[in-house]
Amino acid sequence: MQDILYSLPPNIDFILLPQVKNLPPNLEPASQMKLIVKNSVPFLIEEVESLISKTHLVSLVFGVFSTDVHEVAKQFNLSSYIFYASGAVSLSFLHTLPNLDEKLSSEVKSLESAYETLNIPGSVIPYHIKDIPDPLLCERSSDVYKLFLEVCTEFSLVDGVIINTFTDLEPEVIRVLQEKKKPFVYPVGPIIRKESNNNKDNILMCLKWLENQPPSSVIYVCFGSGGTLSHEQFNELAFGLELSGCKFLWVVRVPSNDVSSAYFVGKKEDPLEYLPNGFLERTKDKGLVVPSWAPQVEILGHESIGGFLSHCGWSSTLESVVNGVPMIAWPLFAEQRMNARELVDVLKVGVRAKVDDENGIVKRDEVVKAIKRIKEGDESLEIKNRIKELSVSAANALREHGSSKKALSDLALRWHI
Repeated sequence: MQDILYSLPPNIDFILLPQVKNLPPNLEPASQMKLIVKNSVPFLIEEVESLISKTHLVSLVFGVFSTDVHEVAKQFNLSSYIFYASGAVSLSFLHTLPNLDEKLSSEVKSLESAYETLNIPGSVIPYHIKDIPDPLLCERSSDVYKLFLEVCTEFSLVDGVIINTFTDLEPEVIRVLQEKKKPFVYPVGPIIRKESNNNKDNILMCLKWLENQPPSSVIYVCFGSGGTLSHEQFNELAFGLELSGCKFLWVVRVPSNDVSSAYFVGKKEDPLEYLPNGFLERTKDKGLVVPSWAPQVEILGHESIGGFLSHCGWSSTLESVVNGVPMIAWPLFAEQRMNARELVDVLKVGVRAKVDDENGIVKRDEVVKAIKRIKEGDESLEIKNRIKELSVSAANALREHGSSKKALSDLALRWHI
């Protein structure tokens, strides 16, 4: 958290609310976030009162699982906006979720038992039901499903949704979302994080190594700040990278068979100890393995990077698009499977790592095939051309008369600032 706060621009102040304690054990991550926000509302009210006395406060902007903040905004006659950190396709799906649920009789236990595919408003392809976030594959009577449904229903209460995407990336979905008017959607992206300088040794090590590699030769492998692989998958990926013969920079985390809990369960073990015997020695001339963290923004912007094997978290997706880096889509959880489908089948800026149907593992030979597909042949050339086009569009969106700059200006006018 400190890394994020201290990377903010100097014109943004931050206030730390008291830590919420004594949470029930074994809460699903979304439920945990929702409960933390709910219990923080009294402290937030105090801070809002203080801000109103000292500043011209006009609006409260909050995350998807922080919709309790809307009531605070109403209490002080402030406008309220959701900041949606993912893409327009998943937002469009969440918008339509209450209608999908309402159509089902009480006897239908889950969305998965009722639908094989979903036509998401604005999308040019249907999505398989298993592409949606895992909590929405739970039974409709479950607490986590009800929580998501409640959050999606509350979307209609806010004045607008600020979304981290840009019009040329998801034009049709954004058009459909904006036709709804309430809440109006403001695509203001790509918003790319500023890298923390706290781990200077890792930064220098990565960039120095990349400087010695040929242009577009390195596959960058990272599953985000919370993405982990099972022990078996960890080994298969390692052997796949080795067998590919390709240069790689791999950010490794301690493997875990509970991959979706990693955002909330920290591990202090050395992830390098889990690599196959002799792996580091055998690949020392081809790869760099970095434990836990690497300067992703700088890495993706380096000329030696030729591909990004990614979990398809939206921030990583935008960072790849901005830098024109082709992707190997390897989604793990949350909305990442939807993002992967969009990247591969709609935007056509990457390939999908094929999962074995029997055990859910991407085998080593499939890792080799995926790397080869984005580095060689006609398909590779088409992907590279397309991602470069989107990179230019991303830059144009933030220029003076760009679509995202205009959306942000429209928002500022509504706030009278």
